[in-house]
Amino acid sequence: MENKEIFEKITPIFVKVLEHNNFKLTETTTTDDVDGWGSLTHMIIIEEIEKEFNIKFKLFDLMTMDNVGDLVKSIKSNIS
Repeated sequence: MENKEIFEKITPIFVKVLEHNNFKLTETTTTDDVDGWGSLTHMIIIEEIEKEFNIKFKLFDLMTMDNVGDLVKSIKSNIS
């Protein structure tokens, strides 16, 4: 699966959980860049992504994600 396809699937999840679309997800986007993306919403986003892709992130993966690009890489490694 290509990065573009992953972004197409995760963007609606971010919009739904954060209840707004006042952001542009890029590989360098972090929690500091998006209003309302805090620790609780982060865990809900992760849970929704796990459901969408039928994957389960490892704790180490979650702890080492610094931005959306790291999230996408982790999704790719979990689905391949």
